[in-house]
Amino acid sequence: MNIRVIIFGASGMVGEGVLLTALAAERVQSVLVVGRRTCGVAHPKLREILHADISDLRPLEEQLRGYDACYFCLGVSSVGMKEDAYTRVTYDLTMSVATLLARVNPGMTFCYVSGQATDGTEQGRLMWARVKGRTENHLSALPFRAVHHFRPGLMKPVPGQHNVKLLFRIVASPYPLLHAIFPKSVCRLADLGRSMINVTLYGSEKRVLENPDITQLAAHPHTNEST
Repeated sequence: MNIRVIIFGASGMVGEGVLLTALAAERVQSVLVVGRRTCGVAHPKLREILHADISDLRPLEEQLRGYDACYFCLGVSSVGMKEDAYTRVTYDLTMSVATLLARVNPGMTFCYVSGQATDGTEQGRLMWARVKGRTENHLSALPFRAVHHFRPGLMKPVPGQHNVKLLFRIVASPYPLLHAIFPKSVCRLADLGRSMINVTLYGSEKRVLENPDITQLAAHPHTNEST
């Protein structure tokens, strides 16, 4: 089976890396990018829809049907934000998109990028981690074929990326050493994309994927241990 995927957040660093990985994958038949601004990528597999209000996708409903997976990479930094504002652009927006997609594509696999140290108990000290944890928990209750939460830490960018933050550029050169010393805290952004593709194609009992899980699942797509 070849798959058709939708990507949100492709104009950001994580989304761009996932997009480039998906376009290079033989098993990915086509990619639809939905965003407020263009991702800046041209490819025969790629179609792009620019939409001003991502929180309301009802005008696009018919164009979103028939897809096998959604790779949701849209997010913002919580630095300087109050919890209610961060909740609106993290929890509220994500749930609005996912709720519509679950209705029009119930057989879809939904892959959500949260982050290392996300708090699934929703009770921790870090505001962003609580909000991300709440988002993960409520996404898991939606009637998709499967929902997987990806919690990457520092990532080595995909070759050819343009939208890369300085810290991640610094990580690229010493990545093998960093991975050897801190395997639970780093991964390749290409492996994030490959692991999303693999859970779509082959499934996985793991619903929450930390950095070592991302690396392992990218290399061994039939890995299917439970958490």
